[in-house]
Amino acid sequence: MKTHLTIAMVALLAGAPAAFAQSDAPADIPAVEETRIDTETFSNTAASANRFEIESSRLAEQKNVAADVREFAALMVKDHTKAGEDLKAALEQSQTTASVTPSGPALEPKDQAMLDQLRKLDGDEFQAKYILLQTEAHKQALALFSTYAQSGEDPALKEFAKKTLPTLRMHEKHLKNLAAAHS
Repeated sequence: MKTHLTIAMVALLAGAPAAFAQSDAPADIPAVEETRIDTETFSNTAASANRFEIESSRLAEQKNVAADVREFAALMVKDHTKAGEDLKAALEQSQTTASVTPSGPALEPKDQAMLDQLRKLDGDEFQAKYILLQTEAHKQALALFSTYAQSGEDPALKEFAKKTLPTLRMHEKHLKNLAAAHS
């Protein structure tokens, strides 16, 4: 179980906000409108998305952005770090036997490309791209977590999904306000 937790935590930190993009999704990733997501896909995708959220937000904290965007980035790091801890706890109680290597996955290529793109930007360009990517990531996370909360197989992970949804909705609302303020 410790191997699974280590793997899950590393996976949690790997970002995959584009994993549910309907047109580019790999065949093994369900489209957003599917009514069921298997436990392994949920836990791996949630972990991956969480890592992207944290890494891109840490980057935003270092860039030349507006104070409200920097405050949002700090909130993202705090909330998604907690989500990682909550996912770890859920996986400890989980019935899943997902196999992940102890060192965990690297960022998926799309996520790495998005982070690389953000690293090259600063100021208004960075800020606009960061808000856009965060908005997209949260739409996808809400779809993933809502679907699993309703039809998930594992009770501990299903409860984690339900518990995390209000925070994701709050982030989405905050992002709408940031987008309006900086458009």
